[in-house]
Parts: sequence; C-alpha cells; structure tokens
Amino acid sequence: MKNSFLVFFSWFSCSCILNAQDQVPAWNPESHSSSGRDWLVTPITEPAGVFTQNQGKELVLYNGLLRRVFRLQPNLACIDFTNTTNQQQLLRATSPEARLVLDGETFNIGGLYGQKEKAYLRAEWMDSLSGHENDFQFTNYSIAGISPRINWKTSMWHMEREKASGKTVSFEYRHPRFQGLKVSVHYDLYDGLPLICKWVSIRNDGRQTVRIDRVINEILAMVEEESAVIGKPDQMKTPQGLYIESNYAFNNAMRYALSDQTTHWKTDSSYTSQVNYNYETPCLLEVYPTHGPGIELPAGAYFESIRTYELLLDSYDRERRGLAVRKMYRVIAPWTNTNPIFMHLVSRSDEEVRQAIDQCAATGYEALILSFGSHCNIEDTSAANLIRWKTLADYAHSKNIFIGSYSLFSSRRISDEEDVINPATGKPGGAFFGNAPCFGSAWGQAYSARLKTFFQATGFDLFENDGPYPGDLCASKNHPGHQGLEDSQWRQMEMQKDLYRWCTERGIYINAPDWYFLDGTHKIALGYREVNFSLPREQQVLLNRQNIYDGTWEKNSSMAWGFVPLTKYHGGGPEAVLEPLHAHLEDYEKLMTQYYGAGVQACYRGPRLFDTEETKSMVIRIIGWYKIYREILNSDLIHLRRADGRDWDGWLHVNPGLKDKGFLQVFNPLNHELEREIRIPLYYTGLTTKAILAEKDGRPVKYRIDRDYSIKVRVRIPAASSTWFVIR
Repeated sequence: MKNSFLVFFSWFSCSCILNAQDQVPAWNPESHSSSGRDWLVTPITEPAGVFTQNQGKELVLYNGLLRRVFRLQPNLACIDFTNTTNQQQLLRATSPEARLVLDGETFNIGGLYGQKEKAYLRAEWMDSLSGHENDFQFTNYSIAGISPRINWKTSMWHMEREKASGKTVSFEYRHPRFQGLKVSVHYDLYDGLPLICKWVSIRNDGRQTVRIDRVINEILAMVEEESAVIGKPDQMKTPQGLYIESNYAFNNAMRYALSDQTTHWKTDSSYTSQVNYNYETPCLLEVYPTHGPGIELPAGAYFESIRTYELLLDSYDRERRGLAVRKMYRVIAPWTNTNPIFMHLVSRSDEEVRQAIDQCAATGYEALILSFGSHCNIEDTSAANLIRWKTLADYAHSKNIFIGSYSLFSSRRISDEEDVINPATGKPGGAFFGNAPCFGSAWGQAYSARLKTFFQATGFDLFENDGPYPGDLCASKNHPGHQGLEDSQWRQMEMQKDLYRWCTERGIYINAPDWYFLDGTHKIALGYREVNFSLPREQQVLLNRQNIYDGTWEKNSSMAWGFVPLTKYHGGGPEAVLEPLHAHLEDYEKLMTQYYGAGVQACYRGPRLFDTEETKSMVIRIIGWYKIYREILNSDLIHLRRADGRDWDGWLHVNPGLKDKGFLQVFNPLNHELEREIRIPLYYTGLTTKAILAEKDGRPVKYRIDRDYSIKVRVRIPAASSTWFVIR
C-alpha cells in the first residue's frame, strides 16, 4: 500500500511537470549571466523568469539578481539559493518546503532525504535523494504574474514608483490522510530586486473541519555566518546574507528587528560536520508566528499564512544594507511613498478647526490631523456627530486640505467582559499596555465597524491610530471574534490588518505606532522619548537631528514622523515650547528646516501654525523651499555624520533617476562659524566623473569625482545654523 501511494504521487507529479514544461522555457546559464550593474544605482532590466532544467526535473527562478532552484522529483525541495551579484550560495542542505501542525500532528510539505553531508550540497547527489510517504506530496505547479495584495489609492503627494511586477509560482501538495485539502506554497519573484516573497495557503474542499495549529512557511538550512568551536546560539552571529521580514510584527519599538515575531534561528543536530562541538550553530531558519494560528478550518474555507519577504544582501556595510531594505519597501509597500505635509491640531471648538484649515491653506500645508486631546471623537457614529464632522471635512476639502483624526485603541480599559483576559490569572490586566480591550470582543468588533462608518460618512482622509493591537493573548472563551487562547493573537491580528487594508484601499492615510507597513499603514515614529519634548528648545533641536539620523537606517523618510511641541507636552516650562511662535521664530525655523530637509514630516502640535505675519512668512518660505526640492528630499538618505553637539553633522539625499542627483544638508551646533572640508560620497547618485554643486541655489561649482566616487567640499556653516547644496 505504501509503495503504491508513492508510485501514484510520483506518476502524478511527473505528468503535471511534463504538461507544464511545454509552457516553460529551458534554463540557459550563458544567456542569463549577471549584468554587472548595481541594482541600487542602475535599474536591472532582465525580468523575473521561470525555467526548467535537468530534463524537467528542476525548476529555476531567476531575475538577474538571484537564482532559486527546486528539485521536483521524487518530492519538491529547494536545492539552490544564490545571490548572483556576488555568487554567494545561501543553502547548505535541503529542507522541507514548509511544515504544518494539523489536528495536533506534524507534517512536512515536500522535502528530500538522504543527504549525508549537511555542510554543502552537490548536484550529483540529487538523483539519490528520496521522499517520505508521510509528507505532503508535490502534485503540480502554476505560474502567473504578481498580483497586488492591497489595491491602494491616494490623492495625496507621493513619490512615483513603478508598480511591483514579476512572477508568482505556486506549488500544490496533497496528502491521502486529508481528502480535499490542498496546500499550496507560493513564491513571488520580483523584477529588479533580489527579493522573493513566500507564503502558504490551505483550501479545505473536503467534508471535515481541520484544525491548523501551526504553519511554518519557510525552512532553510543556511550556510553559517561564523565558525565557533564553543559557543551558544545567542552568542554567535546568524547568517547575514538574507534579510527576513514578515507581515506579523508588533512591539511598539519603531524598528522591525525588535518588532519581528516570526524569525527563528535554530540549531541543526543533523549537521554533524559543523565546527561547533555541541552542534549549536544557529544555521537553520524557520519562519512562523510563535503563537497560533490555532484556528479551525471548516469545509469550504480558505486560509493564508503570513507572508515572508526574503531580501538577499551583498554587503556588511550598514548604509548599503539599509538602502536595500528601503528600496524593498518602496516596491512591496508603495503606499509608504505617500508623504503629505500635515499639522497636528489641538482643538476645542469647530471654529478652531476652521481657522487651522485656513492657516494650512495659506501656508502650503496639505493636511490637518486632529490630535489627541482634541474635541473630535471618531468612535461617535451618532447622526449629529457625523453631520458635524462631514461639514468640517467638506470645508477642508473646499480649501484643498485633507483632514483626519486620532483614535486610541489600547492602554484603555473598557470592562471585564471586553478587555483582554490574562492567561496567567484569568482576569483582565497584564496586557502589553496593562489594560487593553480585546479586538475579538464585541466592543473590539464594534470599534472597527464604528471607525469604518465614521470615515465613510464624513469623508475623513487620515487616521491616526494610537496603540494598535500589540499582540496580546486573550484567554477569554466568550469573545465572538476568537474561540480561546490559542487563536486569540492570530484572530486579533487579522482584524487589525483588515481595518488598515480597508483604509488604504479607500485612500485613507494611516499613522500608527507599530510595524503594519506590509498591511497598509503609511507612517510610524522615528523613535523618540516623549519626555524629551519637555526639554529646552536648544536641546530638542539637536536631539531631533539624532532621532532623524538614527530612525532612517531602515525606514524611508516618508515612513517616519517626528514631533514639534508648539504647546506644552509632557511637562516642561516656557523654554520647551514654541508658543508664542513669533517670540521663538529662530527655533521654529530650525526645527522646520531640519525635518523638511530630511524629508520627514513632524507633528507640529498646537492650536495654530502662525501668530503674526512674520511667522506666516517664515512658514510659507520653508514649505515653498521643501516643495521645490520635494522629490530629492523624499529620496534615499545617506548618513554622513551624527549630531553630537561638538562639530558639524548632516546627511545627503541621493536619487540617480532625478535631475537633482543629490541634496546635501549640513548643520553647525556651535556658537561660532565652522569651516570644514567634508568628503561627500556620491556613488549612489549615479554620478561617475563630475558633479556640479550649488549652495542655496547660488553659483554652481564643478568637482571632479575621485575614484572612490567621492568629492571633497569645503563648507562654511554659520553659527548655530545650517546650509545646503543641490548636486547635479
């Protein structure tokens, strides 16, 4: 019986491969050699492609930057994962394609066995590898173009980018134990990026409900990063040639690495030739949420796992690695390229809202967000409240101003029945924010519905969600949105993501303090300590430059917001705030100049943007300057020198696709003029032999670019001020 089962799947797999092979071209390495161009400077024109090789036994995914090869017989497994820009092989051994825990039992999806040496994998070993009868067996594959996950739209300013394109390859698997259950492993291979996205889907066309306890959607036996005879996994480096990001992240850290909930580096005891005596090298990657999903999949239902983006990196250089990640975001989350100029209004009356709208229109601002502490409650869906705010939204739109509001989800207590139930105590309390409502409670479901009603009825354009669901587990068995503890995190995450995707598909811009970029949010904080905004203005100016510098290594400028307290915030005296604005015009201008010069929008929080004609003129001038150079100021930021209060600091924007290839901004924190010769790296501008610099639109000066793609520029920076240069 076992043999006949294997024969059936082997025959079915072969027949499907042969049918598909008629449509798939053969792989020819000579016609797909690396172009030698740097994808971070010059676009790669070779499109993503799918090919067969080795008489149809293997499938090749290639896009000019990476190659991933799958052996299709006797079961499916990845046998080659190469960064073709530096020819780095990431894979040392075969692994199952994925792993499921169904009804409490573990099953591998695909997989080949018999590799005796796990330090490397040779092509001549392939024919000797075998499958296992208890694994889900590969049956066929299909190829299609990449489809957008979110059909986003916007009327706000955004950097134009080409739509994500490439190929999607889906491998289908079956198991005789689960009649009617189809498991598919999907790969998106992107054009122009060394990037693959992987996820698993399960369709239950059978008659029985299946419980999905866990989905491990990626397993890679990777080449180790370092050789350590003695050492624990947490003492050793994990492989650095692959950046992993999944759309299941939360922690309010404002950084993905600290928000990630799915990347697990494990040891591999079957790798017996590793140097580490106790077999504890972290060289086995598994990707899955630590908790859940823990859901039941009834007959006729469909499930999708998290999506994992795998970006191949070719350098240890921090700037280059950050540039690669930031370019990835521009492609896979294009809504994050949106970057409207907004004010954070603290309002007490409708008339104050109208006045703020008028000030935005008069100064060139584009949007108004009613900040926390304002008199707008978007959870109130009474007819009177909806009419009130629709009237104000219509007024804003008549002035070409977008309008939005703040809403607090977490760190608030609703009731014992609606709050997250602590698994340890069986009572509310002990959540990430102490007390928090459960998104799966009746209140949580109604919260999402109320917000959708408000946005639809009023036409509001922006949503600032403070404290979105931060991964709290809930032990309640009475909440309608989840069955119990096991599925509580997964279900709440899906509800949160649904709300954000709903907003983004309707052109509603989202500020949220957690890492939901891959599911529709637009902006997160740079990262800051709130009480710092009660410090004297002079300190805030320099600290904010440090925040900008530190917060833009992995985030594009458009993905980050800063903060400027026009009025009192978290304490502090008159020396901490900008009101009255005309009395602190110099500090106001400094803060605007450095934020807009970095391409970062700050939350200018207060009742107004200007109080005198002089203040108004300054705001108009800075916003006008920003709009002139908006494209380059929203382009990649190169970190030159971090602010330390001792010498100059600054950054450089680069974009080889623009007329303005670069924009240099340097600051002087000292109380006397500085003259410095600064070496400016121009490699990522795309300029190779000469560069023309103009300080503040002044006389252009030509420079010869050195062989390391840099130039030396002598700059004079006024005391306690800044200057800037356009580079062409």
